[in-house]
Amino acid sequence: MIPETMCGVHLTGHGGPEMLEWRADIPVPRPGPGEVLVQVLAAGVNNTDINTRTGWYAVEVTGATGEAETEVEAGGWGGALAFPRIQGGDLCGRVVETGPGVDGLAPGRRVTCPINQPRPTEDNPVGFVALGSEYDGAFAEYCLLAESDLHDVTASPLSDVEIAAMPCAFGTAANLLHRAGAGAGRVVLVTGASGGVGMAAVQLAARKGARVAGIAAPDKAEAVRAAGADEVIARGAALPEGRYDCVIDLVAGEVWPDLIEALRPGGHYAVAGAIAGPVVEADLRRIYLRDITLHGCTYQPAEVFAELVATINAGAIRPRVSRSYPLERIAEAQADFMAKKYPGKLVLIPPGPHREGAQE
Repeated sequence: MIPETMCGVHLTGHGGPEMLEWRADIPVPRPGPGEVLVQVLAAGVNNTDINTRTGWYAVEVTGATGEAETEVEAGGWGGALAFPRIQGGDLCGRVVETGPGVDGLAPGRRVTCPINQPRPTEDNPVGFVALGSEYDGAFAEYCLLAESDLHDVTASPLSDVEIAAMPCAFGTAANLLHRAGAGAGRVVLVTGASGGVGMAAVQLAARKGARVAGIAAPDKAEAVRAAGADEVIARGAALPEGRYDCVIDLVAGEVWPDLIEALRPGGHYAVAGAIAGPVVEADLRRIYLRDITLHGCTYQPAEVFAELVATINAGAIRPRVSRSYPLERIAEAQADFMAKKYPGKLVLIPPGPHREGAQE
């Protein structure tokens, strides 16, 4: 039996954690043609949810991730958001109801999806919408999704919590490595290597046969090595010049010129985050005279996520999940996330029997 209402978290506007409102009276959506109603089993905690809450994506905000310096109107990935919004871009769920025309996913199948879905237009051929930004996401008991956006992970030996830790972090990391050409024989530098995306990039790059160096705080160095890094560089330490074929950056900020200098001539810089600040200073001569290629990485080709799903279903790689929380403790989870209290991923679990046995 699917209830008429559900528990979940409404984002009521841009701002601090006070803008997150726990509610038990949110109407449960019903699937239309091509749509699937998914019961959320677990949902990951990510920078993007905090950035969206604070309005950090607005162009007038120039500070570090999570620090909105001014009131903003267009603070979502794609501009202005409609409030209230259910956030949550990381999902592991179970199909409970399907709409007309859905024939590839039956109730009971376990599913996940990328955080961003392709919605190209004539004006923007790489257009996309983001789960938990342009439409309601996983911070509730149920989530409505298009069948075409979902991937079946029923066969995976990974737990619900582990799968919920992978779409955003591992999907983003896989796309960064794909765009930068970070494969076998390459020497790769990963910033923010103890975080969710950074650690995923370390794991995936090592799996591809690359030699990996990760930048992390000393107290998290062992976790980064365990993920597959050959070398861990202390955050703030000087970087060697001209050593790396690829830089996978999630930090930016003041260190950005040093990341460019760390690349070999002909190297590739790929970015999907700027937790230390999005506005950087560049000497363009050090980019074009050395044939450095810059990659902005948000939209990921379907085949990149499909390859990740195959890896998930094979159980060939596992995320590090440091802690899970009941969904109603989202403010605590996000505070721990922003404090960089734990390496790897944090995960939220909505109410229901699937909470039993979840890591606490």
